[in-house]
Amino acid sequence: MSELPAMPRPQGAYVPAVAEPIRPGDVLVAGAGMTPRRDGRLTVTGLVGRDLDVPAAREAAALAARNAVAAVADGDLGRVRRWVRMTVYVACADGFTDLSAVADGASAALDALAPGLGRPARSAVGVRALPGGAPVEVELTAIAGDPEKETSEHA
Repeated sequence: MSELPAMPRPQGAYVPAVAEPIRPGDVLVAGAGMTPRRDGRLTVTGLVGRDLDVPAAREAAALAARNAVAAVADGDLGRVRRWVRMTVYVACADGFTDLSAVADGASAALDALAPGLGRPARSAVGVRALPGGAPVEVELTAIAGDPEKETSEHA
């Protein structure tokens, strides 16, 4: 497993992720949409197919996915047991249809960070605009271990 980026800071009135127990020892963790930010700043802006080509958009999707993993894992990737669902939103020019190729950058990032967790179900959705002019935004949902349950079982 690779090292996670720092936990993303919310860019508005929301939390990076919400965890809800679903059965003993497991929690469903739904992450907020994450954009390609480093230290709170977008690394790239624009529309895919107009301002960015597919390789640049894939790279942006990979960074957004790493940020999504950091939010869902809450600093401990070892707690994540399974990726469940990922949605990759792509801000794109009219007529751009290579959305899956862009989203593959996000999938590759998950594969690199935690190859044993498998791949989530995924959607790639073209949109007119994203927050701050970001070219991509990634939402991630996972199953993680319940830290309270694990602490009590190992105490």
